[in-house]
Amino acid sequence: MHVWVYKGDKKADTYLYLAGHDHFDRVPEALLSLLGNLSLVVDFDMLARKRLARVDMETALSQLREKGYFLQLPPDRPVGQLPC
Repeated sequence: MHVWVYKGDKKADTYLYLAGHDHFDRVPEALLSLLGNLSLVVDFDMLARKRLARVDMETALSQLREKGYFLQLPPDRPVGQLPC
């Protein structure tokens, strides 16, 4: 699965993975607003990798397939602090 990873200008070390290039239509508006202006950081084939830094591959793939996006939070940020 090819993914596109974006970084917002409002939340440090927070990344939004999308299942399609610029496919923001499935991402909640509140989350997009919270992240600010997004810029593409990298795109790659997740299935070609054995692991990702700070991200559980199975969780990310599952959310990308189900929701169309995956939110990577900083390691010290509890999931409940951002809408996803």
